[in-house]
This record gives sequence, structure tokens and C-alpha cells, in this order.
Amino acid sequence: MKKIKDLKPEEIDRIVEMGWEDRTTFDAIFNQFGISEKQTIKIMRKEMKPSSFRMWRKRVQGRKTKHEALRKDEVKRFKSTRQKAISLNKYK
Repeated sequence: MKKIKDLKPEEIDRIVEMGWEDRTTFDAIFNQFGISEKQTIKIMRKEMKPSSFRMWRKRVQGRKTKHEALRKDEVKRFKSTRQKAISLNKYK
């Protein structure tokens, strides 16, 4: 598992973007960057305005699309329409 302090600024930006996307799971963030859900939440708290973080946290807490284990079996994964344009995206 990676440490937050070892992440580059562009990686942190991408993690925030992936965290904000409703259908990108915490597992996908872990697979790409090696950081846990807890670390993702910590990054989101640090990088966002307090009101934005509270709104995001309320929205994703317990959300089935953010937790792979809670998803229906027929939903395998989500691929963003921007995925090809993002150079740091290693999760395929």
C-alpha cells in the first residue's frame, strides 16, 4: 500500500476526480494507485472545501456503486467516457 505523501500532485488530482465519480469504486482507486478507501477519504477531506467534502461524504457513504462488494453481479465495472484521455489511468 502506498503512502499519501509519496503521491505526485497529478495522482492526487486523479484520485479526487475518481473519488468524485459516483460509479468509480474505491477498489478501482486501490488497484490503480495502491491506496485504501480510508486514505482516499483522507485525501478528499484535505483537497476539498469542507462543505464539498461533507456533501460528497454524505453522497457516497454506503453507496453500492462505490463499493464493489455491494454491487449487483451483472455490474462488472464502470469505464468513464474520459478514460482514454487520462494518461495516468492504468486500470483497464
